[in-house]
Amino acid sequence: MIYTIKDSGPLVSIITPSYNSSAFIKETIESVQAQSYPHWEMIIVDDKSKDDSVHIIHEYIKTEPRIKLIPLTQNGGAARARNVAINEAKGEYIAFLDSDDLWFPTKLEDQVTFMQKGNLAFSFTSYSLMDEKGNPMDIEVTAPETVDYQYLIGNTTIGCLTVMLDRRQIKQIEMPVIQPEDTALWLLLLRQGYQAYGLQKVLSKYRIVRNSTSRNKLKAAYRYWKLLRSQEKLNLIKTNFYFSKYAYHAYNKNRGKRPTSIPSEGKQGK
Repeated sequence: MIYTIKDSGPLVSIITPSYNSSAFIKETIESVQAQSYPHWEMIIVDDKSKDDSVHIIHEYIKTEPRIKLIPLTQNGGAARARNVAINEAKGEYIAFLDSDDLWFPTKLEDQVTFMQKGNLAFSFTSYSLMDEKGNPMDIEVTAPETVDYQYLIGNTTIGCLTVMLDRRQIKQIEMPVIQPEDTALWLLLLRQGYQAYGLQKVLSKYRIVRNSTSRNKLKAAYRYWKLLRSQEKLNLIKTNFYFSKYAYHAYNKNRGKRPTSIPSEGKQGK
């Protein structure tokens, strides 16, 4: 059931998959608690962590009724964890935040206002990069004003931690079980005729974690190639064309240029 808190703004359901996130989950939760927009619920799905993530999350739940924890009995990856959370969500809006990333305090307020003013179904924002310790890397990923299917397929510019979706307009929200699952969903929605609108304000911080599977560039490239071939069902010529565009933007990012995209990297699934 979708509902709105009476005499207040619409409820935002925050979707957070967590796997062995004990080093970062405190900061992530506290960045949500610090939001200037109070009408949210945070649904954390723990993907069978082996560390003390669950204990840490329970400590916050004791004093924060807006946080809900769903522990999974088997590890199933980020797509499954996010879909479990989406199915439990009660909000009119869905927002995504991985368990090692951070939001600036006005993220929800600014984006809800942006969505409402334009009656938007799909929005995203600019964001910045930080290293594993949370230090800024002086790199910002700038959101284009609009993104359609043809744009996104060659430039994975939409950061998962910045996306907000309106469930009243998008009736079916489910991440495909294929990596990168976030980009797979954005492509699916854009192929259905939706358009993504960019709020050109840095409202989130994406953490670059050393030695994570998502940082393996060859694996990330292979996953994107596979997505183009299997989900998008492109022929070899079109796959080569769009993959080369993807690689070009990723290369510029890794050279330290101020990018308009970074490779799509789901960090939670194992």
